[in-house]
Amino acid sequence: MLKRFVFVATLVGLAATAFPQGNPRGEAEAKVAGKAVSIEYGRPSLKGRDMLAQARVGTPWRLGADAATTLTTEADLAFGDTTVPKGTYILTATKVDADTWHLNVLNQADRAKVADVPLTPAKVDEETETLTIKLTGEGEKGSFEMTWGKTALKANFSGK
Repeated sequence: MLKRFVFVATLVGLAATAFPQGNPRGEAEAKVAGKAVSIEYGRPSLKGRDMLAQARVGTPWRLGADAATTLTTEADLAFGDTTVPKGTYILTATKVDADTWHLNVLNQADRAKVADVPLTPAKVDEETETLTIKLTGEGEKGSFEMTWGKTALKANFSGK
């Protein structure tokens, strides 16, 4: 009986390893000022929910699922008057009020805030079921866009 239990427990453990639970990971990449900028993030699905509407004002949101969302940049990035030096950071987002969001850039080592970047909201025609982040780059200019549900949150930046 004990051998059968151990065998079943082993099979369950192997199945959990072979079929991990969790959300798929995504990566957005762009070249800005000739240098690589990338974001790696978890891609949760809405499953009939309006997750952005459920976010509490003033409370940072993980911006993705499972593991932290990371920004890695080989260029110094300028979001308006705010500069994010080249390096690797953790990204979160904070709902400032009903229609205003900020992208929070945190130091990876101690999670100290490096920058709060205002995001411009926009409604999209077609609902995006799975959280999607896009980066685009052209010359020294770049843009960040996160789309989920019927909302897009955007910020433009430049690279040095």
